Amino acid sequence: MSAHQRKTLAVCCVAFFMVLMDLTIVNTALPTIERNLNAGFSGVQWVVDAYTLSFAALLLSGGAFADRFGRKCVFQIGMAVFALSSLLCGLAESATQLHLARALQGVGAAALAPASLALLATAFPAPRDRVRAVSLYAALSSTALGVGPTLGGALVSGPGWRWVFFVNVPIAAACLAFGVPALRESKNPQARHIDVPGQLLCIGWLAALTYGFIERGSHPWSELPVAGPLTLAVILLAVFLFVESRAVEPMLPLSLFRVRLLSATVVVTFAVGFALISVPFFTTQFLQGVQGMSALQAGLRSLPFTLTLMTTPPIAGRLVNRVGFGKPVALGALLGALGLWALAGLHPSTPYGDIWWRQAIAGTGFGLSIAPLSVAALAAVDARRAGLASSVVNAARQVGAALSIALLGAVVATRSHASALASLLALPPAARQAGATAISRSGAQPIHTSPAGLSQAQVQHVGATAYSAGIHGAFLIVAGTLLLAGLIAIRWLRIVPETQAHPHNVTALQPHRPI
Repeated sequence: MSAHQRKTLAVCCVAFFMVLMDLTIVNTALPTIERNLNAGFSGVQWVVDAYTLSFAALLLSGGAFADRFGRKCVFQIGMAVFALSSLLCGLAESATQLHLARALQGVGAAALAPASLALLATAFPAPRDRVRAVSLYAALSSTALGVGPTLGGALVSGPGWRWVFFVNVPIAAACLAFGVPALRESKNPQARHIDVPGQLLCIGWLAALTYGFIERGSHPWSELPVAGPLTLAVILLAVFLFVESRAVEPMLPLSLFRVRLLSATVVVTFAVGFALISVPFFTTQFLQGVQGMSALQAGLRSLPFTLTLMTTPPIAGRLVNRVGFGKPVALGALLGALGLWALAGLHPSTPYGDIWWRQAIAGTGFGLSIAPLSVAALAAVDARRAGLASSVVNAARQVGAALSIALLGAVVATRSHASALASLLALPPAARQAGATAISRSGAQPIHTSPAGLSQAQVQHVGATAYSAGIHGAFLIVAGTLLLAGLIAIRWLRIVPETQAHPHNVTALQPHRPI
C-alpha cells in the first residue's frame, strides 16, 4: 500500500466514521436536549430525523455531484458544511434552530459519504486491494454506530450536550487540513446529469411521510395534520416513480431493481436500518427517563450493544466467504429479532442484570447483518455501477432509520396515551384526558404538572409505566420486521463464493442474473 493510499484510506474512513457516528451519538443527549430546549417528544424525534432525512434524500445526488464536479471538491465542500452545521447545532438556542442545523448537517453527510467512497475506489485501482479497502470502510459503519451512545453519554455528563455536536468540528478541520494535500482529484467523464425533478420529488415524499408519522403521535389518522401529509407523500411517491421511469438519466435508475440480488439487498438493508436505530433511540431514553440514570450511566450501560455491534462484523465476513450472504444475514436478523423481542419485556423495575444480555443479543444480530449487505450490493452489479448500487443500499438504510423514528415514535406515543388513560381511571374525564395527553407527549421525561387528585410521585409512576408500554409495541414491530427480512435473505441472498481461492475478492462471487 502506497503512502497516498494509506492517507486516502485514513481520511475517508475518519470522514465516514464521523458521518455515521452522528446517527447515534445524539441519542444519549436527547433527554437533556428535550429538557433544555423544551422540545417535547416530537421535537427529539426531529433531532434525529432532520439529519437522517436530508442524508437519505440527497445521498444519490451527492454521488452524482461528486462524479461530475470532482470527488475531492465535493468531499471538501461536504466536510466544510458538516463542520459549520455541527457548530450551529451546538449553538442552537431553540428546538427549531437545532432541527434546521441538523438538516444542514445531513446535507454535508450526503456529500461526504459517496465522495469518500469514490475517492477510495479511485485510490485503489486493483480489485483485490479495492475490496480490502472498501471492506474496512464498510466495517466502520458498525463501529461508528456502536460508539455513538457511549461517547455521547460521556460528553453529555462531562462538558455538556452541545459537545455531542462540537466534537465534530476539530475532526472535520483535521480531515480538511490533512485531506487537501493527501487526496487526489478525480471525475467521471460519463457522470450522470443532476436529476433535479427527481431530487425535489424525493425530498418531498420523504419529508411528507416523516412529518405525517411524527404528527400521528399527537393526532388521529383521520385529522388533517396526519392524513394531509401522508396523502401528499403517496402522491409525490407515485409521481417520483413515474418521473424516474421516464428520465434519461434518473437519480434512481429503476432498472437496477431488476437484479434480484440488489432488490433483496435493498429491502433487507431498509429493514435493518429501520430496526437498528430503534435500539439506542428508545433504550437510552428508557434508562435515563424511566430508570433515572445519568447520561454517562446510560451510555456505559449501552456497551453490550456497542461492543457486540463492533466485534461481530469480522465473523460475518468469514461466514460470507464460506456460505454466502443469505445465511449470515438471516442469522443476524433472527438474533436481532430475538434481542428486540426480549427488549420488549422491559419494565420500570427491570434490573440492569436483566437488560444487558438483551442488548448484546440485538447487537450481535445487527453486527452479523450489516457487513454482508454492504458487500452484497457490490456483488450484485458490474464494476461500472458498483458505486451507484452502494449508494442506493446506503440510502435505503438511512430511509429506514428516518421512517423508524417517525413511525415507531407514533406507536410509542399512541400506546403511552392508552396506558396512561387506563391508569388514570379514577380521575374525571377531562383531567384524565389532559393527563394522558401530557404523559404521551413527554416521552420518557418527567411530568412537572400533576392532574388534580394525583401526587407528583403517582404521575411519574404512570408516565414511566406508559412509556414502557409504548416501547413494548415499538420493539415488537421491529422484531417482526427483522424476521421478515431474515426470510427474504435466506430465500434471495443465496449467492455464494465460487471458490475459496479468492476469499476477499467480490469478483470471485458467482454473477447474479437479472430477473
